[in-house]
Amino acid sequence: MTDKLGSDIEDYQIKKEPYYLASGNEIELFEAAYSSRLPVMLKGPTGCGKTRFVEHMAYKLNRPLITIACHEDLFASDLIGRYLLKNDETVWEDGPLTRAVRMGAICYLDEVVEARKDTTVVIHPLTDNRRTLAIDKKGEVVPAHPDFVLVISYNPGYQSVLKDLKQSTRQRFTAMNFDYPEPEKEAEIVSQEGKIDLETAGRLVSLAEKIRNIREHGLTEGASTRLLIYAARLIGAGVSVYDSCISAVCLPLTDDARLQETLKDLINDIF
Repeated sequence: MTDKLGSDIEDYQIKKEPYYLASGNEIELFEAAYSSRLPVMLKGPTGCGKTRFVEHMAYKLNRPLITIACHEDLFASDLIGRYLLKNDETVWEDGPLTRAVRMGAICYLDEVVEARKDTTVVIHPLTDNRRTLAIDKKGEVVPAHPDFVLVISYNPGYQSVLKDLKQSTRQRFTAMNFDYPEPEKEAEIVSQEGKIDLETAGRLVSLAEKIRNIREHGLTEGASTRLLIYAARLIGAGVSVYDSCISAVCLPLTDDARLQETLKDLINDIF
């Protein structure tokens, strides 16, 4: 069992340091929360760097990271585990949350509001002084490894009556706000991650800022840093700046023909 667990830890260890440029004191805050084994909630728009931040912190703290992308068909058994038939024998297989609890990993539930409400309830005992996970099907209560910590993220911009975190869940976490970086830092990130010159990266950021300012005219979400990096990589691969911006920024943001024309005008104005 020890050898298997050790092997699992290696599988989830981040070997190479992920690039991350801090916008404030988020690194120090996370380190303090982790040292006290406090669960952490990251709040911010799509593509602003929440997942990259968690990867960076897992590397910095030298802890394995297990990431779970939440969705509406995510059941508790998908997190905890289930009995499977193998070689005519019924055997138990731990789910990703149970593996994280046993090995002392950082468990990251990405976009947690997308998960079923009855599924998120299973994390509650892991976020208070009990630090346990109940596996009802086995009649087992698993105490969390001393190094285990739970991290969740969600996008407040998509909150609604149907998709929001219950107060009973929210108040179990320390919280950190994320947003798009300041223009100079965002340009540096796009240049570094997209492997293009800083001047072109700066123009992409200018485009994103203008798009974010017209959200009230029909866009549900502004252009994310992630999309700017995609555009930069297309440019680096030899695609024209205009076509790169259309493919990586304009078309992913909206299907509305009028809005697309507005975005195309912005692209032409800047480039």
